[in-house]
Amino acid sequence: MAMMIETDYLAAARKILLAASMFAGTAHAADTGTAGARCAEPAPIGAYRLDDGSTLDIGPGAAGQLRWRRDDGRSGALTAGADGVWTSTLGWTTRPDGHRVRFADCGRGGLRFDRLHGQRIALVQTDTRFQGSGVELAGRLTLPPGDGPVPLVILVHGAERESALRSYSLQRQFAAAGIGVFAYDKRGTGASGGRYTQDYLTLATDAVHALREAKRLAGARVGRIGYQGGSQGGWVAPLAARIAPVDFVVVSFGLAVSPLEEDREAIAFDLERAGFGGQSEAMRGAMQIADATARLIDSGFSEGYERLALLKTQYAKEAWYPSVRGNFSWYLLGNDEAIIRRDAPQLVPGIPANYDPMPLLRNLDTPQLWLFGGQDRDAPPRETLRRLGELQRAGRPIATALFADADHGMYEFETAADGERLSTRQPDGYFRLMADFIRGERLQPRYGQAALCARTPC
Repeated sequence: MAMMIETDYLAAARKILLAASMFAGTAHAADTGTAGARCAEPAPIGAYRLDDGSTLDIGPGAAGQLRWRRDDGRSGALTAGADGVWTSTLGWTTRPDGHRVRFADCGRGGLRFDRLHGQRIALVQTDTRFQGSGVELAGRLTLPPGDGPVPLVILVHGAERESALRSYSLQRQFAAAGIGVFAYDKRGTGASGGRYTQDYLTLATDAVHALREAKRLAGARVGRIGYQGGSQGGWVAPLAARIAPVDFVVVSFGLAVSPLEEDREAIAFDLERAGFGGQSEAMRGAMQIADATARLIDSGFSEGYERLALLKTQYAKEAWYPSVRGNFSWYLLGNDEAIIRRDAPQLVPGIPANYDPMPLLRNLDTPQLWLFGGQDRDAPPRETLRRLGELQRAGRPIATALFADADHGMYEFETAADGERLSTRQPDGYFRLMADFIRGERLQPRYGQAALCARTPC
């Protein structure tokens, strides 16, 4: 039965691709890395080679700010001063970190990062519009300087609704490391058409169209080619690779369980972190809540309200109850029925809540790298690591790495007095491991604090 489900899913995807194959993409603008006359976004945005040979990425930040990133995971928000010097705050905190940046001619003449000078890397960028599965999508190819073949990675988005073309720093970071990158705004976001959806088949088919457009634009420069997908992209990228074979798949903080199982695991992790993991009564009550919210989601938010209301009343005064968060249950617990009925269907439109990726993964021959955060509250990796371990023992070409101190998005953090997490950086080794895998290089036993588990589970 599992194989029949997978076959039907892939057959539907291939029909969609065939119907759209008559449409060709059109490149509308080249070298979008050039800047305007004023020193405002996007003028300083780009990748810079520093005197010591390392790279520095400058990307958009919050309103009026820029953000710098290093390949070792360090990052900071930049705020312009009246003297033309941009001062930095640590990660996503508001605490000054002592770093200073000065741009020469708005970045066109390079920059100074603390005591290091840097020159902008002449990345070759081409913006395009191409046909996805029934909608027109906006994409961008970014290539390293030169004319030789390079590995090419297609960035597959998660559930976010912002523009990938604006916000994805990896499109410059990978290119500065010698890797071609194709990023695109998912349907219903940024400059792309269509309605936002979380239907994995639709999104995977769009990803295959993006792959084809990337190959068309890159031409003879295409070497190895594959996907990198974060979070929800961890369901989409392997599906796209099964529809149209590629050379590699990188999954960052994604899962090999269903969305409903993700929420359930997240609730269990909530209680463990709050000190209630060993209390069977607390865990039993929390799992009853998980079952109730799952029924709401599975019904399309049409039924199950009475049961959830009863459980909220029953457990509201329990010491463990405020710790229940989950991936989506927090929203259902924090709003009344009228608001949920009105708004929730638009928050997760089309999501296949019971989608089980395991039948597909059991039959996927593409080499895969799965990367996890050990403190991931939204997508706890314990069960996924167990399942991937089974696949590794069965001979599937899977490598995994766990960055123990990272939350969702692969961000390390500090915890504020109110319990909220403030991201400080990404873990050292995370970017380097992805880049090595994409380039097809021999992987090292460790990347930063993470041990690589290749083909056999840790």
